[in-house]
Amino acid sequence: MNRPWTLASSVAGAVVVALDGTVLTVAQPSLQRDWDASFAEVQWTSTAYLVVVAGLLVFAGRLGDRYGQRRLFGLGMLGFGAASAGIALAPTVGWVIGLRAVQGVFGALLQPATLGMLRAAYPPDRLASPLAVRTGAIGLAAAAGPLVGGALVTGLGWRAVFLVNVPPALAFGLPALLRPERRPDPARTPLDLPGAALLAGALACLVYALTARPVSAAALAAAVLAAAALVRRERRTPSPLLPPQVIGSRAVGAALGLLVAVSAALFGTLFVATYVLQRRLGLDPFDSALRSLPLAVLMVLSAALCPALLRRCGARRTTAGATAALAAGVLLLSRTTSPAGLAGAFALLGAGFGTVMTAATHVIVRRAEVAVAGVAGGLQQTALNIGPAMGVAAASALLGAGTGATLLVLAAVAALALPAARALPGPDGVASITHTPDHPVPAGAPARR
Repeated sequence: MNRPWTLASSVAGAVVVALDGTVLTVAQPSLQRDWDASFAEVQWTSTAYLVVVAGLLVFAGRLGDRYGQRRLFGLGMLGFGAASAGIALAPTVGWVIGLRAVQGVFGALLQPATLGMLRAAYPPDRLASPLAVRTGAIGLAAAAGPLVGGALVTGLGWRAVFLVNVPPALAFGLPALLRPERRPDPARTPLDLPGAALLAGALACLVYALTARPVSAAALAAAVLAAAALVRRERRTPSPLLPPQVIGSRAVGAALGLLVAVSAALFGTLFVATYVLQRRLGLDPFDSALRSLPLAVLMVLSAALCPALLRRCGARRTTAGATAALAAGVLLLSRTTSPAGLAGAFALLGAGFGTVMTAATHVIVRRAEVAVAGVAGGLQQTALNIGPAMGVAAASALLGAGTGATLLVLAAVAALALPAARALPGPDGVASITHTPDHPVPAGAPARR
């Protein structure tokens, strides 16, 4: 497999998705004015995508394991670009909402494949560097999104932000479908369609419940019921959607928990920070983006340094230190609004999140066999969708108590993730001494308990 092309494609796919989300936020006010849309309609341009993509990520990863990650990546990229072009031509806000849901389907096909392709192309001991490049690129996209989106909306209108997705979709999607790929043996990865439906229902209901205002108790209850039914089925079926060699790993479970916790703390904090910067300090969106620029810069730098930290300190100490840095950044933000204090707080947030994201993703993808790398990638992406939804929901609910109190709670959320780092490998590749050494389980073998 061509490793440079695989890495470039993985980065392009991750950046397209990350950039799309950030520029949409900038475009929504203009979209609302053009069609005199309600706040609920504008909110659904985000919610429709989030609900669909969260529900389908793991199943899409399984499809990639069965039919080939490159094939799913190409289909996802082309579909994402086509849906983006459709949104740019949409005649009503209803069409935008519907096409955002379609975009979510292709985004779900695309995202796990960006990790699955890397796992197939690189040996486990060389995965950290390409994953760091991917994480750094996401950080750059997060920084560029508000600036690019603001320039496009100001100069060309909100429709232009969706056309940005079309050129990279064609440039990377077509070669991915046209390049030959050895097709995996479908007999080794049978599809668990009932399990996929239950998992999709549970995750979609959870994300909808968290993004609804107020939080939907009925959707939460439906998510719990679907999750209970999924657990019952997965224990009984001979071909579960969630392979035991993935979810049976303590290290993988801890890494997923870390991603949920730190992404919840980060995105909840950014929600509060936007309120502070724009309402309390009176900054416009562009100036607010400039104040938060240290976050993106340190996210890129920390991702670049993470492979060396993993070799020297192991995932356990690396993620523990990075999580502590992120919690410190949230605490600092709760106590200062000075330019220097804000710069320091955002720098700590970026350094902590960039390191945890790279290290935890390395644990998840490295411990998965190539045959189930798509499912592992789907779980990683699911964690990074669920966490932000939880963080923003918590911040919205707590904001009435004041920004300081809300940020203290979010710092506690980050700190609660610290014990999970003990289950991650140390420099010798072995998990914490309080646990049995955790290695990938061969396909078909029962999970360790």
